[in-house]
Amino acid sequence: MPAAANRRAVAAILLVPLIATLALWAFAWPASRIAPRDLPVGVAGAAPAAEQMEKRFEQRPGAFEIHRYDDADAARTAIEDRVVYGAVVITEQGPQLLTASAAGPVVAQLLTEAVGSAAPPGTEVPVTDVVAAPRTDPRGSALGASILPLAIAGVAAGAVVTLLGLRGVRGIGALVGGAALVGIATVAVTDSWLGVLTGDWWTEAGAVGLTVLAIGAPVAGLAALIGTPGIGLAALLMVLLGNSFSGVTSAPELLPEPVGVLGQWLPPGAGGTLLRSVAFFDGNAWAAPTTVLAAWALFGLVAVLAGGRGSGRTQAAPRTTAGKREAALAG
Repeated sequence: MPAAANRRAVAAILLVPLIATLALWAFAWPASRIAPRDLPVGVAGAAPAAEQMEKRFEQRPGAFEIHRYDDADAARTAIEDRVVYGAVVITEQGPQLLTASAAGPVVAQLLTEAVGSAAPPGTEVPVTDVVAAPRTDPRGSALGASILPLAIAGVAAGAVVTLLGLRGVRGIGALVGGAALVGIATVAVTDSWLGVLTGDWWTEAGAVGLTVLAIGAPVAGLAALIGTPGIGLAALLMVLLGNSFSGVTSAPELLPEPVGVLGQWLPPGAGGTLLRSVAFFDGNAWAAPTTVLAAWALFGLVAVLAGGRGSGRTQAAPRTTAGKREAALAG
């Protein structure tokens, strides 16, 4: 067997366990380290009692980011605006907890346990779900499971555009059109059929379409710039890291640092956050994830356009050289 073939065989043998180990690290490590890290939580009520509750939260350094509010109405507004995940309201009857299971059932359960354990023995803390998850998906399982298929769809779209040789305006049109159709099909299933999304239909479709475009365009763009290996590189970034670091099944603030922050700078994490906002919170806190998705999509589309122009010049060069040769021979 030639030496080159031997080297390829050895590379293939080593590559598979390397990818498997990387995938295990990317998915298992964050999941095994779930804990609050600067988790935004509100405290509302009279100063002395509210300060005592703040001190109880501060007994876990770095776990919670406390926001003070004057009353329960202000705390509710902060939850609906996605400023905090929940709030403890101090009343004459005792503490009450406001949560938002639509923002993350894992966080709502964590806050319920934390506030319950901090209350005086024998005291039952009433819990009000301000923005509840839909009855068809009370644990957020369907929403969490939808991000991986969207990541795969985006990678597939970028790969198909590359393998079909679509560049320039044709490549951009295929990516945008495909992403729009994926958005419509996805919301038709998750909203109209399953009922796990409850927001404005077309806004949800736009959020899904932008997410798919922000994944597919960089795949095709990297392939246009560096060749076919760009597909694999982008797939590892979007599916392996982007999906596992997205925090959609829990919350970005529950993941180890800096994974939670990094995940929100990648399209799957930003897309999950945007979809949750438009589906359950009337689009509140949409700006940051939309900016991230738009930046990724713009980068990919510009790269596809630039790659198309470069390939056109490459194809024109041989024809020019051939014309010079024919003229020389004729002379």
